[in-house]
Amino acid sequence: MVQIPEETKEKTEAFKAGYKTIAEISKERIRRAGKKIKEELREKRTAEQMDIVQGSDKERVDPEALDIGFRVLKIASSNRKNVYVHPDEIEQGTLDISVSNIKEGRTAEDLLFQVLIDWGIDLTLPIHREKWRLENDVWMAVETEDDKDAYQVYFVGTDTIAACFDENISEELAKEIAKRKPLRMVFQDAGFKDDATKINVEQIFKLSSPNTEIKTL
Repeated sequence: MVQIPEETKEKTEAFKAGYKTIAEISKERIRRAGKKIKEELREKRTAEQMDIVQGSDKERVDPEALDIGFRVLKIASSNRKNVYVHPDEIEQGTLDISVSNIKEGRTAEDLLFQVLIDWGIDLTLPIHREKWRLENDVWMAVETEDDKDAYQVYFVGTDTIAACFDENISEELAKEIAKRKPLRMVFQDAGFKDDATKINVEQIFKLSSPNTEIKTL
């Protein structure tokens, strides 16, 4: 669905109800439709349970397991800076600004969705995020959001894309991700510890997951 965020008129019931744009109304309609579907499934399941008690063998549908969530994407400018400038335009004091080509304030999700668009991948595919920490040479799953030192790794679809946009990417992390054998792997170009690590990470994937296509932002 594509909707321009056209403003609602102040005299309309929608505006008075708190919906300032047509897009907000559209989102509320989707929420209500999902809620209605669940209610209908609950009623149907109750009827099926009664049939089961009476001896009818019907497949039961669990309405609580139904995913009625949806994503809202907004058009924005590119996540990347314009780093392609003439050498005469660069000053000594601005060199640090050119280290990363990613604009400030952009989140990992911003980068991930741009990658999906660049590769022409379905934006509705399921996305699973995992947080990992290396302890005593063993990678541990991190449950809390407070652990700022843990790596965030995103997996799109079953094996469509794996992505990590954190800094200080290590060879150990690459080995762990390569075990999943994703079709595509994405890192931030400035996220590697150094150039040698970047080269070694590419070699790790060539050996452990040769069919993985690697991309850096």
